[in-house]
Amino acid sequence: MTLSPRILFPFLSWFPLKGGTLRADFIAGLTVALVLVPQSMAYAQLAGLPAYYGLYAAFLPVAVAALWGSSHQLGTGPVAVASLLTASSLAPLAAPGTDQFVMLAIMLALLVGIVQLGLGLFKLGVVVNFLSHPVIVGFTNAAAMIIGLSQVNKLLGVPMGRSESFIRDIWDVFKQVGDTHWPTLAMGLVAIAIMLFVKRKAPKLPGVLLAVVITILISYFSGFAQNAKGKPEDIVNPGIQALVTGHIVADDNIRDMVAAITEKSAELRGMEEIAEAEDSADIADLHYQLELMRLGVANMEKENREREQGLHRVRFLRSIATPEAPARLYLPDELPAGVASDGHKWHIKKISNGEIRLAGGGEVVGNVPAGLPSFRLPNVSWELIGTLLSTAIVISLVGFMEAISIAKAIAAKTRQRIDPNQELVGQGLANIVSSLTQGFPVSGSFSRSAVNMNAGAKTGMSSVITAAFVLLTLLFLTPLLFHLPQAALAAVIIMAVIGLINFSAIKHAWEANRHDGAAAVVTFLATLAYAPHLDKGIMVGAGLAIILFLYRTMTPRVAILGRYHDGTLRDAKVHNLPASDVITAVRFDGRLYFANVSYFEDAILEAVADNPNAHYLLVVGDAINEIDASGEEVIHHLVQRLNATGVVMLFAGLKKQVLDVMQATGLRDEIGEQRFFATAEQALEKIYARDEYSDMDDALRLQPG
Repeated sequence: MTLSPRILFPFLSWFPLKGGTLRADFIAGLTVALVLVPQSMAYAQLAGLPAYYGLYAAFLPVAVAALWGSSHQLGTGPVAVASLLTASSLAPLAAPGTDQFVMLAIMLALLVGIVQLGLGLFKLGVVVNFLSHPVIVGFTNAAAMIIGLSQVNKLLGVPMGRSESFIRDIWDVFKQVGDTHWPTLAMGLVAIAIMLFVKRKAPKLPGVLLAVVITILISYFSGFAQNAKGKPEDIVNPGIQALVTGHIVADDNIRDMVAAITEKSAELRGMEEIAEAEDSADIADLHYQLELMRLGVANMEKENREREQGLHRVRFLRSIATPEAPARLYLPDELPAGVASDGHKWHIKKISNGEIRLAGGGEVVGNVPAGLPSFRLPNVSWELIGTLLSTAIVISLVGFMEAISIAKAIAAKTRQRIDPNQELVGQGLANIVSSLTQGFPVSGSFSRSAVNMNAGAKTGMSSVITAAFVLLTLLFLTPLLFHLPQAALAAVIIMAVIGLINFSAIKHAWEANRHDGAAAVVTFLATLAYAPHLDKGIMVGAGLAIILFLYRTMTPRVAILGRYHDGTLRDAKVHNLPASDVITAVRFDGRLYFANVSYFEDAILEAVADNPNAHYLLVVGDAINEIDASGEEVIHHLVQRLNATGVVMLFAGLKKQVLDVMQATGLRDEIGEQRFFATAEQALEKIYARDEYSDMDDALRLQPG
């Protein structure tokens, strides 16, 4: 079978583009770009990466997702939930912002892309159905709260630790409220005020862009950022100096150890290629040495992260340098009398290559490298693939559910047909391209998709135009972003995720079905409790939803039926109908399979026992959609058992797929064709026509009732 060009290249359906369509796409693409540039930088920070990596993820992936996806208005790129999942999964493996962390984020994007592309190519988009809507609602609410709270420290200008407990980390932030850097807080509040004002008074204007431009100008003209460099010997306090020195020594040891691991790994590969029987002991010994070295590196990296977090909380007063003496760093209560400080409170921002980088004002984005990201394959660490795979699967499913939900919501208004499998292909290729261009995992964005549609986008060309404007930003506008305050980016994230908090959706799920409500609540609480390991929260919720679904199918509704005044069969308990002395009619509302056959058997036997005078049992099977081998076996057993007690078991309304199973196994012939009826009314007519029914009773070797 040959594939047409339009299947391989779905974007060909956009062409030929008319002038009006192209103009509309151009305006929409520019509008989205004005929102995407600052948002992408903010989400990169949320993912634990330098801000400019957000621009990398907002360039080619945006265009590729539109070119190979099925939605014309879906805006792909960095999003809050995928960014937070990236940060939470990688934080235990490397310090955020480090080269190792960046490498892992890029590798994670590749894995996410491969998973999504594989699901799309094999038409497995239905796999997302395992994540039910209530589970996603609970997860999204918890994730939005975590995302918002994770930015509070940037608004206050205080450090935030990254431990195994997000709740403890955020509590530590609130305990530092007294150390708030007021200019930083003011900058964040100004950004929030601008976005709120524009949203209410002029919603067509790009509020995010205006907030970013205004705060950059304030930052530039007010001298908001204060940066300096120093050496360990500049710190007067011996304990703090020892911590800094220990960090530098550990850094050097880690570099040496990593180099040694690389060398021994190459040696091991060489030995394995020419391995002989006598070399097996040497190979095993080398494996053991490598494991010890990797464990040592992991321990040193963990200790350094703890040192860094502790040092980041320390505040210094810096003396003014003179020709006679260099500037020294003192703890606030250790500044000697008569020594003047420069008026700033400094903290250690980073320790690199034996040098201390100090911050004494508000945090800004800083240098953003100009030019395009390098196009190359990520450094794949086969040892870490197993560690990252579970997170990649979670991000793949959650990201795709977010994207397809947005695409379907937009398609309901545009009346465009959405192909979930094609959308998976587009999202998978976008993530693969993101990894090839130094980006991190991306997905569909609700806010930018809404902006795209409202701005008049007609085809996916609008996203290609958006990518073109990001390209211009990377080439020519990066110097303008140096003074962008981190507090403004935090404000952008907070404003973006506020709309994701929707507790009424959890309430709605509870009102619709108690099990769904329980799944939503448990997912919400588990996600908060397990944070920063958000993947565990959603796995708990998904597992509970599946268990509750199985529980519901294990105990479906069983109704004892009675004759209503209009002659129809209805639930006897609901309508207070008397039992019949002739027949017991039972309706089973569910598929009959291995998990509920015991429940079915007990319900039938109980119904017979409760109405001992009736010689007929009628199973109304309209609601039985499926039967498996266990279900067939229990019916066989019940027919034999009831026959032995003088009760005739009849069936009405069984569907074709159920009758086919009974026919294939010979059960239908064994029971007898005369016991099967198309409708319950036909069965009742036969049973109550005593003279007409006596022949069938004789055939069944039963005495007439």
